[in-house]
Amino acid sequence: MPRPRLEIADIFRNYGPAWRRANAGHVRLGQLKVMSAIEACRTEALGGHVAGCAKYGHHHIAYNSCKNRHCPKCQGAAARDWMAARAEDLLPVEYFHVVFTMPAEIARIAYWNQKAVYGLLFRASAQTVTTIAADRKRLGAKAGITSVLHTWGSGLTHHPHIHMIAPGGGLSPDGKRWVACRPGFFLHVRVLARLFRRLFPEGGMELQRAGQLTFFGDLGYLGQTDAFATWLAPFRNTDWVVYANPPFGGPEAVLAYLSRYTHRVAISNRRLIGADANTVAFRWKDYRIKSGDRQKVMRLATSEFIRHFLIHVLPEGFHRIRHYGFLASAKRKTNISKIQVLLDVKRPVVTNEPEPGPETNPLTLREPCPCCGGQMRIVEIFRRGQKPMSRAPPREQAA
Repeated sequence: MPRPRLEIADIFRNYGPAWRRANAGHVRLGQLKVMSAIEACRTEALGGHVAGCAKYGHHHIAYNSCKNRHCPKCQGAAARDWMAARAEDLLPVEYFHVVFTMPAEIARIAYWNQKAVYGLLFRASAQTVTTIAADRKRLGAKAGITSVLHTWGSGLTHHPHIHMIAPGGGLSPDGKRWVACRPGFFLHVRVLARLFRRLFPEGGMELQRAGQLTFFGDLGYLGQTDAFATWLAPFRNTDWVVYANPPFGGPEAVLAYLSRYTHRVAISNRRLIGADANTVAFRWKDYRIKSGDRQKVMRLATSEFIRHFLIHVLPEGFHRIRHYGFLASAKRKTNISKIQVLLDVKRPVVTNEPEPGPETNPLTLREPCPCCGGQMRIVEIFRRGQKPMSRAPPREQAA
């Protein structure tokens, strides 16, 4: 795939130093680390290797990737590896996509308290689905959920929401049956929205009482428990947006969807149109338009573009992909195996043939030679800041 003409890394390298100086003391260390990682990604600053064709001697240089989860260039490979690990967990049932959002006013507080409120968003949405699914009047089963946090809208706005993928059914309370949902229908979104509307404010009050929330500016008074309770009260009577899409076409469609969403970053390099010291232009999709062309071009001041991108840097150590119900990590393999037996899924036979060792397959690469299709081998490894001894044109490839 050809390299985009313009990248986030180019914007950070060209205009990041001035932005850092102008915002010194107002930027989190984690955000500065993300900027540095993206700037260095796939450059000689991180080292790399030289690969050579075993047949005709073609050589190319591949620089190491930063592997930062906010880097647009690193997430494609990360998504493929993650999906390969999850492929064996797929079940031959319908899968549903449910989205949970919060009111914009609460999203403002979420930005000030990312770890606490984003964590609450995960817990409240998962509890909502597992509680309704367990209700005998609904599904009467233990559901399984994979939840992914996105914090952005298409225009780089702050819009925290959960994308949830759930198999259409669950384990019976005694664990001896698979309980399937009605074809094309998982759980009623209005029922989900009402419970979510109750659970999230309740969780917010618990965080406030525990002193885990901080407030600023005109909302500084919400540090008082009574004031926060009064401020939250109207949200218990407003509509909270929960929506569900039609079921996927099959397990392959689920994999394709997850590969796009699990490791997505706030904006991809391919959406960038142009950038200079004053303005960055990029494509975005206006979802308020119900029909017709939603694609538009947005222009932000360069300093604002950098700030908007860094809004979506998550706290260090915060997991943006989580599993609940029978997909919870502790018992996922056991539960999946049990469900596959209940659904009479034929699992592939695994042979115990040893994989070839280094002496039979020394430092070879997955990708073949672009000239002849032959095997490529690593002929030189160079460390951070070093330059390769072998002369070869650099190639846009993660090492």
